[in-house]
Amino acid sequence: MKIRSKSEPHSVDMTPMIDIVFQLIAFFMVITNFEQTQADERIKLPRDQLARPPEVKRDDRLTLNIGYERSREGMPLHEQPYVFFGDDQVLVPDMGERLDFERQFFESIGTRPSEVTVEIRADAEVPTGLVQLLIKLCQEAEFERFSLRATQETR
Repeated sequence: MKIRSKSEPHSVDMTPMIDIVFQLIAFFMVITNFEQTQADERIKLPRDQLARPPEVKRDDRLTLNIGYERSREGMPLHEQPYVFFGDDQVLVPDMGERLDFERQFFESIGTRPSEVTVEIRADAEVPTGLVQLLIKLCQEAEFERFSLRATQETR
């Protein structure tokens, strides 16, 4: 007598696996520090012993990252630093028009530009004169509050 083997395809229930994946996604979204989303890896902040994080979280803030496009070895690719503005790279002297658009945006949502804190994250190698020019352009666009970022030096 011949014995037939039942060769039914095995099915795997993927529902628990999908549940675990969504729980992991939710977990990592909760523990992610959204404060660092303004950071730009192209900017190497200067180190200072006195640097410390702000004590009060600022609600109305405009973050400007100024630095160099760098090679994989960390060398600047261009002589002039850029302001990394979203996906765009803008030279500092050309920032006036962009800052006017930002002023108009804040006014459209009911926030006076004088109440907005402009956080400038400048690469350690950016000349001080360009940071001062950027501050001047911000002031011409009616921004009055400024915050400069540095990395705390640890010993």
